[in-house]
Amino acid sequence: MRPGARLLLLLGAWAALAVPACLWPGAWLPGWEILGGILGALALGDAWFAWRQPAPAGQRRLPAVLPIGAWTPVRMRLASRSRQAQRLRWFDGAPPAADLRHQPQEATLAPGGWVELRYDLCPRKRGPARFQPAEALLASPLGLWWRKHRAGAAQTVKVYPNFAPVKNYAALAGGHRLAQLGIHRRRRRGEGSEFHQLRDYRPGDSLRQVDWKATARCRRLISKDYRDEQDQQVVCLLDCGRRMRSLDGRLSHFDHTLTAVLLLAYVALRQGDAVGLLTFAGPERWLPPRKTRGTLDRLMAAVHDLEPGLEPTDYLAAAQAALSRLRKRSLVVLITNLRDEDDETLGPALRLLRRRHRVILASLREPDLDLALQAPVKHFAQALRAGALDAYLAQRRQAFARLDAQGAVALDVLPRQLPVALVNRYLAEKGAGAI
Repeated sequence: MRPGARLLLLLGAWAALAVPACLWPGAWLPGWEILGGILGALALGDAWFAWRQPAPAGQRRLPAVLPIGAWTPVRMRLASRSRQAQRLRWFDGAPPAADLRHQPQEATLAPGGWVELRYDLCPRKRGPARFQPAEALLASPLGLWWRKHRAGAAQTVKVYPNFAPVKNYAALAGGHRLAQLGIHRRRRRGEGSEFHQLRDYRPGDSLRQVDWKATARCRRLISKDYRDEQDQQVVCLLDCGRRMRSLDGRLSHFDHTLTAVLLLAYVALRQGDAVGLLTFAGPERWLPPRKTRGTLDRLMAAVHDLEPGLEPTDYLAAAQAALSRLRKRSLVVLITNLRDEDDETLGPALRLLRRRHRVILASLREPDLDLALQAPVKHFAQALRAGALDAYLAQRRQAFARLDAQGAVALDVLPRQLPVALVNRYLAEKGAGAI
């Protein structure tokens, strides 16, 4: 029980009436004590009614799985169990590692009625998220007191990597609008490495596509239709070392990486390929490549509580672990946060993997470097910093140029650009028949 603003205002006004008597003894207000008694009786009676009124029943409605870094609506239904109208303030017991919008809220419950309140929640940490019962402050009949009640029950949900790009891809792919996401298919109609079907000749088909035997039998031009080869393997080799703990806004590089892995897995499964995952330099988790319907769900369940550790990155050990598990030629996507001092250790690992597999190296670049380089230079210290940053980025570009010269496909992108960049590179490799 806590006093309301109305009670504090009345007490302040009653106390102000005694100020003249304190300054001038003859200015005593007759009946001041009686007025105080009446006010006390009203406060006690209102408190008694506030104590007797029943708390509303609460039921929280939210998905069983929440995406990290994305706003999700949460609804709370409050049902009155009182015969009188109730005015309340409500605040949900959301997990501490989450941002909230539209909290707290106020509402009025009609006798025997209900109201549904909504707010938005954005988790900042993956894993299990615990919701405590909501707190509701009920106003007394005269509005002199607020009594705190618990509404609803405790609830635990799972916070997964952000799967919003997967939903966007699925929605836009049906309407052939993937360009809105920045994803482009450059393969022309009829090209590919695997025979798909015979069909009538269409203007624009090359002569190499014409099946002359089928043309002679049907006495009209018949073309061969090809598609990208299916039943291939895509394995993500995911760095869980300390460098992946770097932050990009409120999310870490590792969180952006998991988003990219989910989108790449979804696209590869749609293309008919098997998808697997191997982590290194931290908690080791191995998911053999599969192409079943539940592969994406198993992948999300396996990484939803995965966090990068404090171990240094050992690329050679990761390459050896991958080779010991992969028997079939695969597209190995190595995702890490590369620094220029990794050249001596990364080169042998890439050469070892490239003996049997096609390798894509995806490295995350800190956005702060680009922002600092674009800042205006006004002092000598700022000029020195800009020169050092420019030299470092030049060395980084040279390191990636050396990797390209060695035959490795290297991507150097910002964390937020990684999902689309990986999907475009995968589609390019598959369209070129390089896997």
